[in-house]
Amino acid sequence: MITKENKEDILLPNQAFPIRGKLLVNYHNQTWSHSVQLAETIEWQTFPDEPYNFEEMEKEFHFIGAYDDNTCVELAILQEDMFNYIYLYDLKINQDYRKQGIASQLIEKSKEIALSKGYRGIRTIAQDNNLNACLFYLSQGFEIGGFNTHDYKGTQQEGNADIYFYLDCENT
Repeated sequence: MITKENKEDILLPNQAFPIRGKLLVNYHNQTWSHSVQLAETIEWQTFPDEPYNFEEMEKEFHFIGAYDDNTCVELAILQEDMFNYIYLYDLKINQDYRKQGIASQLIEKSKEIALSKGYRGIRTIAQDNNLNACLFYLSQGFEIGGFNTHDYKGTQQEGNADIYFYLDCENT
């Protein structure tokens, strides 16, 4: 866990990720399904870094870091929520540490925190064009629970949508 002693670790910089397609979702007969649409060319995107402030956030957020020696290389931020699911507010994975199972360990720790706080599970949001993130969440047992096509209208991200993912921790 990240505490006041290592609070600067919540400022882990965002790194580029490939835009290699979209997760297409469908809702029919009260059931979500999905398929993958691969892009013809791969582009790269980097989200702007967030100015997280530990002191302002510590009462309603939980910070989980993964370390190599004393260097934070992966970060999960959980936000207390009024719903039955704690919100996975951010998940950052250093490029050099991807595909090593560390993000899965962060999800496992997040599940422990969710259950210890009385939540049913974890919820998060990923853009439909962040295919790697969407497929990662599905591989961890998350299920699609919603789809939002409106948030990006009139922005540089217009044409993208948010997919809402839910993980029931009580049954895992």
